[in-house]
Amino acid sequence: MKTHRILVVDDEPGIRQSLCGVLEDDGYVCSAVESGEECLTEVARQPYDIVLLDVWLPGIDGLETLARIQEIPIPDRPEVVIISGHGTIETAVKATKLGAFDFIEKPLTIEKVTVVVKNALEQRRLQLEVRRLKETDHVPRIIGESVSMKALRQQLDLMAGTNGRVLIYGESGTGKELVAHALHAMSPRANEAFVDVNCAAIPEELIESELFGHRKGSFTGAQEDKVGKLQKADGGTLFLDEVGDMSLKTQAKVLRALEEQRFEPVGAAESIQVDVRVVAATNKNLEDEIERGNFREDLFYRLNVIPFYVPPLRERIEDIALLADHFLKEFTTEYGRKPKELTPEAYRVLEEYTWPGNVRELRNLMERIVIMNPQIRVDARHIPLNPSRRAVFERPLDRFGSLQEVREAAEREYILKKLEEAKGNVSRTAELLGLERSNLYRKMKSLGIAPKD
Repeated sequence: MKTHRILVVDDEPGIRQSLCGVLEDDGYVCSAVESGEECLTEVARQPYDIVLLDVWLPGIDGLETLARIQEIPIPDRPEVVIISGHGTIETAVKATKLGAFDFIEKPLTIEKVTVVVKNALEQRRLQLEVRRLKETDHVPRIIGESVSMKALRQQLDLMAGTNGRVLIYGESGTGKELVAHALHAMSPRANEAFVDVNCAAIPEELIESELFGHRKGSFTGAQEDKVGKLQKADGGTLFLDEVGDMSLKTQAKVLRALEEQRFEPVGAAESIQVDVRVVAATNKNLEDEIERGNFREDLFYRLNVIPFYVPPLRERIEDIALLADHFLKEFTTEYGRKPKELTPEAYRVLEEYTWPGNVRELRNLMERIVIMNPQIRVDARHIPLNPSRRAVFERPLDRFGSLQEVREAAEREYILKKLEEAKGNVSRTAELLGLERSNLYRKMKSLGIAPKD
């Protein structure tokens, strides 16, 4: 999936040419330089997976270059394989202590180079996977037993394994980023990078540099080369949060990058090829933004291959108690407090609130309760919510706007229940419902229910 990049560092043109020829025949992207100084510049400029580094070089030698590579402030340092025509045990030991993956002697053979490169790539993959697992606090969980959340989880199961672009709709605070993380974690790209870009938080004049990177001196303040988010996401997932806030100029460049999987850093003459799955999210109606001239229609259709909708919390009242309990447990554990429980009256107050800040607001409230309230049982009086935001539903059906919504919700709930009884078997479910299998498939598709069998 990801194209691995290898840098060859040797002062002999014949060896540089031969090694790059062998590596390119194996499907790698290969660059070559003739000195340690050029090597350091290249490694700082763009990411490499492996550096094949000769010991004897003009200027600083290979071991000094290796030591300096370890000091470059980049997120993922390459694996370094030292090459020498006059190998000694002392040199090999020193190279290993400085962080080299392996040490090979000239004359080089195709078999020797191929094996070492494959081993180094596997070592790098394992190290990156361990690091990302340590950085991940928990596996993303989509919490909720409402009809809409069950349908969302089914859609995730169906679509996560594809490379299709996804556009996630929903109000601020509903959990769009959590859905994006879940898509990545459930995909074949899970061991690669998940890189997020908040298009609303980055100044317009900097967003191109943030996405595509830049070259030193390309604009005022560009004092060194920078690797962009798109390149960092190579092989993985790029999450464009609040994509509706992106400028039209940047939209044009993003459209081209999506179509070609290729882009140019700001100030660069050469283009960079990547393999990235793009997931975008917005709290805006992009079709309205298209009509206003604020969003490109062609980019919308590129992003909106697979639409996801994350409903606001006020439309999934039955999930509020589950979420509140989850957040209480999370924060009592984090802060070392005794477990807390909400009284029935407290749940009622939460369920009557309109939640303008959605799940994020509920999470913040539960954190505040854990920090500020020492008592074990949390009653209604301990919940600081604005009474003017209460929206009491006398009956559960009152939250639906039309008869059609009520009918669809009831049908969806009933079919999901029968699917659960049949353990996901559509043929068995059709028998339970007294429907033809093809008719049930059509009905499930219209209601947004993904089959599992």
